Amino acid sequence: MGTADDTNEGEGHHLPATEDWPRGFGEASWWPFISAAGAAGLYLGAALFFLGHGDIELVPPSAGPIVFIASAGLFLFGLFGWLYHAFVADYWSRGTDSHGAGSLRFGMLLFLGTEIATFGAGFIYFFFIRVGTWPPGELPHLLSSLVLINTALLVASSFTIHFAEISLRKDNRKGFLGLLGVTLLLGIVFIGGQVFEYYTFIIEEGFTLTDGIFASAFFSLTGLHGLHVTMGAILLGIVFVRGLAGQYTAERHTSVSTVSMYWHFVDVVWLFLVVVLYVGGAA
Repeated sequence: MGTADDTNEGEGHHLPATEDWPRGFGEASWWPFISAAGAAGLYLGAALFFLGHGDIELVPPSAGPIVFIASAGLFLFGLFGWLYHAFVADYWSRGTDSHGAGSLRFGMLLFLGTEIATFGAGFIYFFFIRVGTWPPGELPHLLSSLVLINTALLVASSFTIHFAEISLRKDNRKGFLGLLGVTLLLGIVFIGGQVFEYYTFIIEEGFTLTDGIFASAFFSLTGLHGLHVTMGAILLGIVFVRGLAGQYTAERHTSVSTVSMYWHFVDVVWLFLVVVLYVGGAA
C-alpha cells in the first residue's frame, strides 16, 4: 500500500493526492466529474421541460429551461477547468507534448464513441416514428436554401481546419492561424444560421418542440448538434487564442489534433442529420 504523498512518480503512475487538485492529469482532479454533472443536468432539464408543458403540469414551466441553462454553464465551466489545467496552466514547463499525446488522442476517440451512442439513440427514435404513419401532422418546410448554405459552411470548415493542422505541422504559423480563424468564423456563422432557422420555425411558422413526435425528434437532434457545434467553437476559440500566444509548434500540437477530431465529428453528424432528418422528414 502506498501513501498519498506518492513515491513512485518514476513509474508514470501516482496515487490521488490533495495537491493534484485542480491539475487536469492528477487522479484527484474533480473537473471531469463537474463536466459530467453538467452534462447529466442537460438531460434532466429536457425532462423537466416536457413535464412542465404537458396536459398536467407536474413541475413549473420555467424549471426545465432554468435547469438546462444552469447545467450548460456548469458543463462549460468544468470543461474549461479541465482543459485549462490539463493543457494551458503549465504548458511551457512540459517541453514538447509528445509524452502522453497518444493517450490523449485515444481519450478523444473514446469520448467520440460515447457521442456516437448519444446521437444514435436520437436517430433510432426518429427511425421508429418514421416507419409509422407519415407525416405525423403538418410539417414545416424543412429543405431550404439556409440548410444548404449551413451544410456548405460546415463542410468547408472541415477542410480549413484540416489544412490548418497541416500548416502547423509544417511550421507555417501564419497559415495555421489564418485557416484556424476561418474555421472559427465558419462555425460561428453556422450557429447563427441555426438560430435563424429556429426563429423562422418557432416565431414565423409556429413549429415548436411540443408540436408532436416529429417536432421533439427534430429539435432534440438539431439542438443537441447545435450544442456540440457551440462547444466546438469554444474549443476552437481557445486553440486560436493559444495559437496567437505562440503556444503551438510542429512538435506541440496535441490539443489542435484533438479539437480537429472533434470538429470533424460534428461535421459528419450534421451530414447525417441533413440526410436523415431534413431529407428523410420531407420525403
